[in-house]
Amino acid sequence: MFNREIFATRLKALRETNGLSTQKLATALGLKSKGGITQFEKAMTSPSADTLVAMSNYFNVSLDYLAGLSDKPERK
Repeated sequence: MFNREIFATRLKALRETNGLSTQKLATALGLKSKGGITQFEKAMTSPSADTLVAMSNYFNVSLDYLAGLSDKPERK
């Protein structure tokens, strides 16, 4: 099951580790505004499947890691 709290924590950590502002990440993912990223990071909303896949690809981590189903960020 998708864990919104874990996802929020991991997304923020990935963004900050990569030195990205919420606006830069939103732009890179094709989102309309940085507000979506902020809402994801505050666990207010969950991303669509397309956005989740885009995040996984952008940060080169597994979907299971982002969703909180695995503690291993590596893709298989």
